[in-house]
Amino acid sequence: MTCSAVRRTVVRSRGVALIALALMACWSASLSGERVAAGAQRGRGGPPPTPPTAQAGAPIDLTGYWVSVVTEDWRYRMVTPKKGDFASVPLNDEGRKVVEAWDPAKDVASGNECKAYGAAGIMRVPGRVHLTWQNDTTLKIETDAGQQTRLLHFGDAQPPAGEAGWQGYSMATWEIAGGPPRGGGGGGGGGGVITARGGAPGGDARGGPPAPPRGGSLKVVTTHLKAGYLRKNGVPYSEGTTLTEFYDRHIEPNGDQWFTVTTIVDDPKYLQQPFITSTDFKKEPDGAKWRPTPCTAS
Repeated sequence: MTCSAVRRTVVRSRGVALIALALMACWSASLSGERVAAGAQRGRGGPPPTPPTAQAGAPIDLTGYWVSVVTEDWRYRMVTPKKGDFASVPLNDEGRKVVEAWDPAKDVASGNECKAYGAAGIMRVPGRVHLTWQNDTTLKIETDAGQQTRLLHFGDAQPPAGEAGWQGYSMATWEIAGGPPRGGGGGGGGGGVITARGGAPGGDARGGPPAPPRGGSLKVVTTHLKAGYLRKNGVPYSEGTTLTEFYDRHIEPNGDQWFTVTTIVDDPKYLQQPFITSTDFKKEPDGAKWRPTPCTAS
């Protein structure tokens, strides 16, 4: 089973311990595949070929218009939950105090209507997203709900100095499925997963041109966030949050195209343990149904 299939299965199981073990196994496989790739490059006796750009080396195509399909947590996503309702979110005592103090009128008065539209919560907000390449190394996500823009940066750039923002700073990497075979000689073991910063891995062990991508996932890590809400009723995350996401694309037998984003919110200030969700999006033929709406506080 691929890591993307594991993520879709275990997140829906709602077992946090199982989820953590499964994700750790996938990350371990990713690291193992990366070491194998590095060893293969060293064995060629010369510098590896220059990898393609992030856009050219993308193992999956996430561009286009997509609509969120709400099949779980309907009462937390389609309507604003009642004050104090944080079921399934592992808040600590400090986080519960924030929930109980939620006042949307104060958010409006302070110009913080977009607190529920920050990076850690925006993909759970019902609506549509539009993904495009801003340049060869930056994937852009626009949302019609809240009119937000996220920039996913491939490469080694670091967050800029200055104030944090609702969407923070996102570092992106492709996780390429079907990495080099393990072991040597003929009939080596099955392929692992290679994390390739900025694009697909380089050429094969014989020094040839880069192999075509064989599927994979997009991993995004976001920091430098402004404190916001996981849900519109004031369920908080802090400015110290680290958001990790995995985007997996899949096609149904009838030809429908989907992507699933597995979201892991790690916040030592307000959460007892990581908060993990998965959210499904279905591809639309064009932007005919795109309806930009401003942020609302309730």
